[in-house]
Amino acid sequence: MFEVLLLDSGDGKPDTKRHVFALLLKEIPVTSEPRNAENGPDFTKNNGLLPAIAQDIENGEVLMLAYMNEAAFQETCRTGTAVYFSRSRGKLWHKGEQSGHHQTVENILIDCDQDTILLRVRQNGAACHEGYRSCFFRECTDAGLQVISDRLVNPEDVY
Repeated sequence: MFEVLLLDSGDGKPDTKRHVFALLLKEIPVTSEPRNAENGPDFTKNNGLLPAIAQDIENGEVLMLAYMNEAAFQETCRTGTAVYFSRSRGKLWHKGEQSGHHQTVENILIDCDQDTILLRVRQNGAACHEGYRSCFFRECTDAGLQVISDRLVNPEDVY
């Protein structure tokens, strides 16, 4: 079981004091109704697709950005592993279903507008489909994009 943390004051407005409170996952209904501080992300926004950021729980590294619809969020909550919505394939995508590089979700944070999801995860293997630990393996420099990380796996070996 993991916790869903909502960054909100409880009145539907952003909490300027950054007060954080936690609710046990089983107490949070997941429906298509508008959300409030008691029941999670608002899937009535952004045509039902919300950005979901995966962050390494141990070191804070941002691993990837994907999207979740309500079904992906429900499946993530049910299984404790990251499930996203593939916009290109138009279906749910269980992270690691092909590569074996799963993400175990430790907790979920929701932003003040309830339209962005932060998954704090334990990453097994590479998060990036190009074989890097993080999808953010390139840095913008005056000389152009520079690779700043080592590739963990050859994508051709796992996809």
